[in-house]
Amino acid sequence: MEKGQLIELIRSKRSFLCVGLDTDPEKIPSWLKQEFEDPVFEFNRRIIDATIDLVVAYKPNLAFYESQGSSGWRSLEKTMDYLHSLKDQAVFTIADAKRGDIGNSAIHYARAFYDRMGFDSVTVNPYMGEDSVKPFLANNGKWAIILALTSNSGSRDFQLQEPVFAEPAGSIPQNKKNLFEQVMERCMQWGNENNTMFVVGATRTELLTRLREIAPHHFFLVPGVGTQGGSLREVAEKAMTKECGLIINVSRKIIYASSGKDFDKKARQQAGLYKIQMEILIRDKLII
Repeated sequence: MEKGQLIELIRSKRSFLCVGLDTDPEKIPSWLKQEFEDPVFEFNRRIIDATIDLVVAYKPNLAFYESQGSSGWRSLEKTMDYLHSLKDQAVFTIADAKRGDIGNSAIHYARAFYDRMGFDSVTVNPYMGEDSVKPFLANNGKWAIILALTSNSGSRDFQLQEPVFAEPAGSIPQNKKNLFEQVMERCMQWGNENNTMFVVGATRTELLTRLREIAPHHFFLVPGVGTQGGSLREVAEKAMTKECGLIINVSRKIIYASSGKDFDKKARQQAGLYKIQMEILIRDKLII
């Protein structure tokens, strides 16, 4: 999906909501496991049917499928096939895989997610450098979504550190930048706003202004709204652009809104609440 198509999708749906399909077999309603051969796919299908008119993207987290072995991969493939079959309901698809290998390994990861499974984008860990990202930028209409500043407490271990460089004797120390700032600036040299996004945690709102200064035109994928406590309005106020520039991911708050027979209806209600907020934010910002 090209950037213009994504913007048009946001414009037409008045939404920038992404539903994370973090489908844990231990958390889905038990009756699905009794009645369906592939309860994970059936859960995903019902969530999709209930929410697709409210959202612009779906983001399966690969860990929840890989942990189930071959049956998990079949569930994921069936989910993607189902999304592709809905010709009248375009959505942006994100493989939340956080891949970060190099060379032929990275090339084959890109083939797996883009060519075989038909994802529009893949989350990528850039910490092995350019050759771990470039293979994900080689396909037109496909996106590398690069980890920039994440919500987890461990992000302080590296992302928020100021690297220490030995200064030549007598020189004036340069302004030091946090590692995440250097990573973003370097990654922007490899791709552009049409094939590169950044993962930015919703709980890092105090740094969102700086993040937007670094990448004024790139889309941000923002997890952490919902169960993790991030504020949709605060994220929008600090990081929304005239083209929106945001994809807000919500997973557990939506997909596990109920464990009963009505889980899909409850998921729709939760997604609808976010969409109402997004419509207001789009209107107030007078964007797109």
